[in-house]
Amino acid sequence: MIVATWEGNPVSILLDVCYLLVLTLLSPAILWVSWRTGKYREGFREKFLGLLPVRDNDRPCIWFHAVSVGEVNLLATTLRRIKADAPGVDCLITTTTKTGYQLALKKYANHQVSYCPLDFSWAVRRAMKRVQPNLLVLVELEIWPNLINEASRFGVPVALINGRISERSYRGYQRIRFFIRRVLKQFSCLGVQTEEYAERFANLGATPEQIVVTGSVKFDGAETDRKNAQTEKLRELAGLYEQNRVLLAGSTMAGEEQLAINAFRELADDFPELRLVIVPRHPERFDDVARLLDQSSLRWCRRTRLEAQSRPDVQVILVDTIGELGGWWGVADLAFVGGSISPERGGQNMIEPAAYGAAVCFGPHTYNFRDVVQRLLKEQAAEVVNDEEELCSFLRHCLNCRSDAREMGRRAQDLVVANQGATIRTVKMLLELLPPSFPSAETGAVDDGDSLGSAVKFFDPRLGHERRSA
Repeated sequence: MIVATWEGNPVSILLDVCYLLVLTLLSPAILWVSWRTGKYREGFREKFLGLLPVRDNDRPCIWFHAVSVGEVNLLATTLRRIKADAPGVDCLITTTTKTGYQLALKKYANHQVSYCPLDFSWAVRRAMKRVQPNLLVLVELEIWPNLINEASRFGVPVALINGRISERSYRGYQRIRFFIRRVLKQFSCLGVQTEEYAERFANLGATPEQIVVTGSVKFDGAETDRKNAQTEKLRELAGLYEQNRVLLAGSTMAGEEQLAINAFRELADDFPELRLVIVPRHPERFDDVARLLDQSSLRWCRRTRLEAQSRPDVQVILVDTIGELGGWWGVADLAFVGGSISPERGGQNMIEPAAYGAAVCFGPHTYNFRDVVQRLLKEQAAEVVNDEEELCSFLRHCLNCRSDAREMGRRAQDLVVANQGATIRTVKMLLELLPPSFPSAETGAVDDGDSLGSAVKFFDPRLGHERRSA
């Protein structure tokens, strides 16, 4: 595929100037936050100078960029599948945030992990020279023009996996379509979750040949077994007995913890077996939530102090750790998915609690997961709650009518299982972009009975939906 790059072009210089201007304007706030919380202090060499690890072998290398915790978690099934199908391929995982970096180090110890360079031309150029990848893979929607352009200049194919564009982002990109179109042309392949997202990419300038509808990898990464090792360990640590009913408020934002606390207090006297687990979305808010719990008169404990106690007699647990939410969802009978009450956030991943068969609810603002929400609501496998009163009503019904709650959870779990398979299609798409000198016959590829060719779906604008490959 022939792509247009802009080596020596004023576009790259203009981008650098714009980035520097924004960085200068934001520097007082960045310095203040760095001083108060420690954020932004790590990764200077990688972010500003592009000093990523130097390749020391000639094996094929795929560079995955996952911006933060959610995208890092999402890579798990893809990396496992690549290891099974192509064990001779090296993988580099880069991330932007400190929390994402720490989680990647812990989760992918067998792979190279680094901070990603910021989108300054000199940083991404040096990084590309040092890493020399055979493929650059961006997760969900990471459009960094200079990084993508440098990859194209070096002859490195660029792919997007689990791609999506929210309604809000789509409206913004339409305003600069003339520029986004040029960036999208440099992708070799755009693996997207749904037909709707495929249409949005096409409307922004991607060609039908570039777009592949793979489905959402998030369905594949969702655990369905409540007796998995991590969940069992957390259940034991938290002192949760068989008779306990657990409400988990996960990925919560400001205001949502108070909502969950108020709902729990409303129900606690009528349902003494009920326990509340709160998992805030951002680590810097752990102490803020702790202060709310101090004021609540409830018996509570931090997750980091559980190991020092034996079967703690508490009503509420505040999870002040990173990367454990997937395991905690497994203890939940009732699930409130945060980031959904305020219109600024757009929701968080509700697939994980649905996969465990919890009775799931979330607020009205879930545009980041519009397709998943529509499917859950269509199957009556989740509930929308607009405020504290509706949250209490939903929870009370589930606690009083356990058979209804179990049936809702079963429908949610069935939906997740029925939508699995995107990882196979995604990995097939990626491996086909590696050099011809690395044939699949030499990779130790595993044939698990799936007809991969017929599973990959290409977008066809003439049909208004995807078409299956031959």
